[in-house]
Amino acid sequence: MIKKTEAKTNGKPFKVIGQRVIRPDGVDKVTGRAQYGADVILPGLLYGKVLRSPHAHARILSIDTSAAEKLPGVKAVITGKDLKPAEDKVAKSGESSVNYSYLSQNVLAQDKVLYHGHPVAAVAATSIHIAEEALALIKVEYEVLPPVLNVLDAMKDDAPILLPNLRTKELGEVVSDKPTNIASHEQHARGDLAVGFAEADVIVEREFHTNTVHQGYIEPQNGTALWNADGQITVWTSTQGAWDQRRDLSEILHVPLSQIRVIPMEIGGGFGGKFPVYLEPLAALLSLKSGHRPVKMWMQRDEVLKATGPTSASVIRVKMGARKDGKITAAQAWLAYEAGAFPGSPVGAGMGVIFAPYKLDNVQIDGYDVVVNKPAAKAYRAPGGTNAAFAGETVIDELAEKLGMDPITFRRINAAKEGDRRADGPIYGRIGFIETLDAIEKHPHYHAPLPEPRAPYMKVGRGVACGFWYNWDGKSSASAVVNPDGTVSYLEGSTDIGGTRASLAMMLAETLGIHYEDVKPMVGDTQTVGYNDGTGGSRTTYGSGMAAYHLGKEIIREMKQRAAVLWEVPADDINVEGDVYSYGEKRITFKELCAKLDETGGPMSVSVSLDTKGAIPALATHVVDVEVDTETGKVNILRYTAAQDVGRAIHPSYVEGQIHGGVAQGIGWALNEEYYYDKDGHLMNASLLDYRMPTALDLPMIEAVIVEVPNPNHPFGVKGVGEVPIVPPAAAIANAIYRATGVRMTVLPMNPKNVLQALGKI
Repeated sequence: MIKKTEAKTNGKPFKVIGQRVIRPDGVDKVTGRAQYGADVILPGLLYGKVLRSPHAHARILSIDTSAAEKLPGVKAVITGKDLKPAEDKVAKSGESSVNYSYLSQNVLAQDKVLYHGHPVAAVAATSIHIAEEALALIKVEYEVLPPVLNVLDAMKDDAPILLPNLRTKELGEVVSDKPTNIASHEQHARGDLAVGFAEADVIVEREFHTNTVHQGYIEPQNGTALWNADGQITVWTSTQGAWDQRRDLSEILHVPLSQIRVIPMEIGGGFGGKFPVYLEPLAALLSLKSGHRPVKMWMQRDEVLKATGPTSASVIRVKMGARKDGKITAAQAWLAYEAGAFPGSPVGAGMGVIFAPYKLDNVQIDGYDVVVNKPAAKAYRAPGGTNAAFAGETVIDELAEKLGMDPITFRRINAAKEGDRRADGPIYGRIGFIETLDAIEKHPHYHAPLPEPRAPYMKVGRGVACGFWYNWDGKSSASAVVNPDGTVSYLEGSTDIGGTRASLAMMLAETLGIHYEDVKPMVGDTQTVGYNDGTGGSRTTYGSGMAAYHLGKEIIREMKQRAAVLWEVPADDINVEGDVYSYGEKRITFKELCAKLDETGGPMSVSVSLDTKGAIPALATHVVDVEVDTETGKVNILRYTAAQDVGRAIHPSYVEGQIHGGVAQGIGWALNEEYYYDKDGHLMNASLLDYRMPTALDLPMIEAVIVEVPNPNHPFGVKGVGEVPIVPPAAAIANAIYRATGVRMTVLPMNPKNVLQALGKI
């Protein structure tokens, strides 16, 4: 279902935007011709493998690689001594920030290993089998240390210390010289909590626990590198941010940016997890040490789960109060997120998400970033948001229930709108949160009778939850060549994960007034197109779309100059309507004018680079029906509807796909997915057989309701779409389970064991 606003720009209907066009990369992908990172083959190629720590926390006493180096076919072996320490400085990378010293230590351990799977050494050989054999010949002596595996234990005064030099930053300032696992404490506060809670007629206070989950992309991490004899480094990899990786490689390898070229290949999923470098620096070092031969590396699935960045487990405490009329009077939250082995959890994002849909006068949010002996946490689709919304929206639902109010009505009373200030400070622009509430309230799903339970021990319930994500804009570049046949070769730098080649080409075609099929989009690399921020943070359709629009305007300006030469008239006097250029009675189409490029000045190419501004957050409201088997604890999803303010649906099928995908991942997070560690910190479910992601058999048809409240800061009204859909599902399902069973779930995942425990049956 699509709720359409007036699909016009400058008072005229769109010609391309809103169509369900065919994606330009579709044929290559369905025929297997698309080139992914692991498909790279180069002359003289070597194969690399990584030796990983069997311990969660240990000091490295010695590494003996002599036997591996003597094995026939082995061309290079590296350890931490081959990786010069990186500078202790922080820079933006992907959807978060990175400390290069920590990033370097994560790529290859120095004096300590900090999680099960931490890289210790790497080998390059003439075959993958020889490389694997060589790993078994490397002898590492460890002093095993006690691990700390959850955030509350890590925060204790007597907890084992992971990073001896880490000091807590309290509100941005280091206030103690005591070693700690607490990297930072931040706070958002406004109003007077004591006054707010005193005004409340109802107060709800709960504690929530969530476990570590992984992005679950199908394609493992990979990287091929050639450190050429002339000092130039070329890297082929599946990445969400080629320029982020170029900068990270520069810092880790101590090589100037100008000597590094990153070529992004097709990407088999990322969801935020394919911004960081893992194998790429190792492949480059092995290439250098092997005599400048190219080295290809890829992970096995257990390596992906053990040693790439999942999102954080967390503990969240929420206290909220409301008056009898439904107005929230006070809201307080305490969030502690696991960062993994190095600081950098998404707790800051979670702090912004937890109360974001609501207008609050008295609020305080405290967030703690805490290191534990797990892989370093990285972004996962609305990083930190699902945890936070699970807690915040569960308490919101309980407040509504205690006040005897419909959950949509309660949320509408407190809903944030344009001009309201968020709890974390910024003032909202033109958001469509109330419109999503209206869409769900009017939807047949919300009023349909629940199905009859299939057995006496089966219970059914319906739950509602809302979600928020910031969205982003950032830096984008694009180039175009106008061809004599009237087509436009379009080069952009945003890795295509969700169909952005098509959506960006659509915006360029709309701007030029030409057919979508006449735009030929390609993704460039760090040496073929200008700088682009990564594909993440729900920025690409907005930021790179803005670049496509301005590129189109530059092409029009150039084409007017060509028409002016043809007609010998001032360019400023030429009118443009769609693809028609006119002056008085003179008229020529874009395609016709392209055929005259040679006689009006020769070949035409145009480039733009800009730092876009004006992204507006997106919000959503979800409703779900569940069936709970109270004898086994299993939860089945019966029906799911998600309404989201998308700004403008450039390609409705892609928008629906983003909503479907986010909901599916949110359902997996809610019901099944978790990392399971033994007491020594070994990951026990490092396979997709045991790390249980939902399949089509676990999901109903998910209905996406597209609500269009255009962003006035974008020429086509775009807002980010991809991350909001994963935020509400866990809370919506928890609320539905409560409506079915009368029991509030406060632990993720809500798997059979945890459901039965909540029901008091085990």
